[in-house]
Amino acid sequence: MLLDQQFPMERAFYGPKLLSDRLGRPLDAADLAATPPEELEKVFRGPPVIHRYPASMAKRTQDLSQALVDNYGGSADSIWETASSGQELLRRLEALPGFGKAKSRIFVGLLAKRLGIQPEGWESVAADWPSIADVSKWDDIAVLREQKREMKKAGSNPA
Repeated sequence: MLLDQQFPMERAFYGPKLLSDRLGRPLDAADLAATPPEELEKVFRGPPVIHRYPASMAKRTQDLSQALVDNYGGSADSIWETASSGQELLRRLEALPGFGKAKSRIFVGLLAKRLGIQPEGWESVAADWPSIADVSKWDDIAVLREQKREMKKAGSNPA
């Protein structure tokens, strides 16, 4: 979710795999947090780039990794596995580097609709607009893009 910003979503969601492949090891928050920033930026630059803004997203990835280490024992799963409610889950996500209100609401929906992680009250805090959480197959991406274009034209796109 972190990389899904001003970048095609299918490439953003492939970014972690590309990062892992380039590092030659599974992704680990403590490892990423401890990686020298210039090394991580070089990995993000590729080619091909992992993100449209390789330097800033490498830093944001490192900041997010450090927040996971500091607050959740390095385990992203702990964010949602220990949340007592949808509201708490949303609050935790919004506190992460690179996660604003809209992205956090989309992520709550993604967790609930695609992974079955549904803390009490998730429906009231999840995105109530078409998002990646509504994509279950490849063809849905084109539908989502069209819905987002229409929302932007109408001036109602919160994300």
